[in-house]
Amino acid sequence: MNLEEYFARTGYKGSLEKQDLETLTDIFQHHIRAVPFENLSIHCGEKITLELEHVYNKIVRRKRGGWCMENNQLLGWVLKRLGYDASFLGAYVFNPHQNAYATIMTHLLVKVVIDGKAYIVDGGFGVSYQMWQPMELVSGKDQPQAPGIFRFTEKNAIWYLEKVRRKQYIPNQNFSNSDLLEKKECRKVYMFSLEPRTVEDFHFQCTYLQTSPDSLFTKKSICTLQTTNGFQALIGWTLTETTYNYKENMDLVEFITLEDEEVEKTLKERFNITLDSKLVPINVKGFYTI
Repeated sequence: MNLEEYFARTGYKGSLEKQDLETLTDIFQHHIRAVPFENLSIHCGEKITLELEHVYNKIVRRKRGGWCMENNQLLGWVLKRLGYDASFLGAYVFNPHQNAYATIMTHLLVKVVIDGKAYIVDGGFGVSYQMWQPMELVSGKDQPQAPGIFRFTEKNAIWYLEKVRRKQYIPNQNFSNSDLLEKKECRKVYMFSLEPRTVEDFHFQCTYLQTSPDSLFTKKSICTLQTTNGFQALIGWTLTETTYNYKENMDLVEFITLEDEEVEKTLKERFNITLDSKLVPINVKGFYTI
């Protein structure tokens, strides 16, 4: 495991000497545009494990992606190796269909402190809720980014992340009522405390999320990747491409339905992913929004 190999994977060629916010942002943006958020292993008959060397080999050497426990663990390792003050936190993800936060802590994220200021760095959420810049850990402040306006609020030592999106222009009206589309303008994302966590705190969740019939990740095959002006996502057989701010205060959301034989070709061409095992796409309706 070495940093040079990781940076070759993400294409980052900037400074490795400065532990400042600008460098952190640059490293982070290269990661989210090179490494997909994906759960394809579950639907290829492979097991997802959290040992760091396994995660490194999967993402760096096999050029795959991963979910939050993989992406953010690797990102945290990189930042610590570079000398950043980085630590892990755990979050409870909001479920819009139940209008409630999860009761299990399933989301791993990274906290980085620079010159006494704390930032949240999360490279493992994907789709339109993927932040593009580290977010300052401050309550009640709008933090506009290309994907929309993100905001933290804090109450009784619990922090809440929400996002306000733009209007959406959907050329293919067959998808105008798709359950993949976020209907609310302001959406809760997750809540967390500042209690430090370790990867060991997530081993049960890692097993549960890839085996439980109640898990979003067993109901849908997901691969999403941020681009320079939006993101693309393959959920089941549905390929979505979103362009942020396509028109004034409006995002363009384009949908294509793929045939079985187009899925793996699309993964290679759009996400630079070549799978070792046969993918069985799945998309149970009513469980995911972009």
